[in-house]
Amino acid sequence: MDSKKLRKSLNRFLAWFGLNICSGIVRVIPASYLYVFANNIASLAYIFAVKQRRIALNSLSIAFGREKSQAEIEKIAKDCFIYMAKSAVELMFLMDKPLVLKERTDIVGKENLDKALANGNGVILVSAHFGNFPLLLGRLAVDGYKAGGIMRPMRDARVEKIFLKKRDKFGVKTIYSQPRNECVNNTIGALRNNELVFIPIDQNFGTAGIFVNFFGEKAATATGPVILAQRTKAALVPCFILRQPQDKHKIIFEPALELKEGKDVGDTILINIQRLTDIIESYIRKYPAEWGWIHRRWKSKPG
Repeated sequence: MDSKKLRKSLNRFLAWFGLNICSGIVRVIPASYLYVFANNIASLAYIFAVKQRRIALNSLSIAFGREKSQAEIEKIAKDCFIYMAKSAVELMFLMDKPLVLKERTDIVGKENLDKALANGNGVILVSAHFGNFPLLLGRLAVDGYKAGGIMRPMRDARVEKIFLKKRDKFGVKTIYSQPRNECVNNTIGALRNNELVFIPIDQNFGTAGIFVNFFGEKAATATGPVILAQRTKAALVPCFILRQPQDKHKIIFEPALELKEGKDVGDTILINIQRLTDIIESYIRKYPAEWGWIHRRWKSKPG
């Protein structure tokens, strides 16, 4: 095994080991100390996770470099690490406590979701890696909705197994993004069963995506939601979860997005993926620390 593979294996083992340690701590500490613990984790991560910090600062500079100072960018990056740490400990704490989860999450726009479901063709929940989005799916499952999400498996199978177990316990269906054909078939099956399928479209999609404007830069973006909506007649409902005072959460369901027709199939996809991306960008602009800036969103370039 070469040094690069050895380093990756070591890092993944440490991540799995650290997750188990944190999970054990969360189970025994008083709930009142939960977020103090998360803040301490975030402070350490911001210091020692050099690569992730560098990516976050670079991504923020691309998005806000022309309108925010360096101090403001660094503040958002630090807050982003805090929010990610809070989300992690919340998942370990709340995903075993459905009644507490329901108490700590309010829903706005539920009528938009129910109206979309009433059509009987399923609902595609279009969103982003924004806020504590797994709690959004957990809350829907607690309320009796048949909900699932398209997800990339964690690089470490041991870590993936931990989170898969939590999702299964809540009744949240996991649809893995690979293999591609299996993902498409499972998604279509869920929609034809009038279920909810959560699809985030905010990460770099490489050569398989189309390029749309995102914070003034071209970003490779997945086309799945629009193609699936065309094929199944499922409704497209943008949704987001926002952190509130006292670390409660507000889930927002926007009105269903009616597809606009372009001059051809490709143009229709481009127009509507841009519209969905614009909605995601609007939320990130309002609540920048809620988004996962440690991802290289603009890695792929046109041509």
